[in-house]
Amino acid sequence: MKQSDLLYIATIGKTVGLKGDMKLHIKSDFPEQFRKGASFYINEKDKLTIDSINFERGLVKFEGYSTPELAKKLTNKNLYTTYEQTRKDCRLEEGENFWFDIIGCKVYEEDELLGEVKELERILDVNYLLIKTDEKLLEQKKAKSFLVPHRKPFLISIDVNEKIIKLNGAKDILEAS
Repeated sequence: MKQSDLLYIATIGKTVGLKGDMKLHIKSDFPEQFRKGASFYINEKDKLTIDSINFERGLVKFEGYSTPELAKKLTNKNLYTTYEQTRKDCRLEEGENFWFDIIGCKVYEEDELLGEVKELERILDVNYLLIKTDEKLLEQKKAKSFLVPHRKPFLISIDVNEKIIKLNGAKDILEAS
């Protein structure tokens, strides 16, 4: 397993109490994957398994770490899962996609290639596509990158299998960037 095969989903915080409980800072839209018996990577080869979790208090306890002294060894460790496990454990609604499937998609408006999605960013409650501008447009002195809201009326279609996103109004945003 390589680090590039892993998806960051949480960070373990400080210990709480006397039984090895720890703060859990979830960085995923899918908290349902954090359940008793679920295992996560802390690096390319080492895994931790959840012994118990309390979402109301934001606490987690891992198997084999039942004292504060043992648990402190996990402070500030990141938790990772695989892309395959994410697809298995996390349910999407109709028309939704995982962010990691959207990254790398070519972005078009009408038949013009505008660029490629490099990242998704959440600003307040709106998700944005961070698009790296295509080389041909860079030659025309356009911005190196630009943000487009990941919602209607801008978003027309996403085909993660073909890695193509069709947008409306994105050229205007690029022009104003």
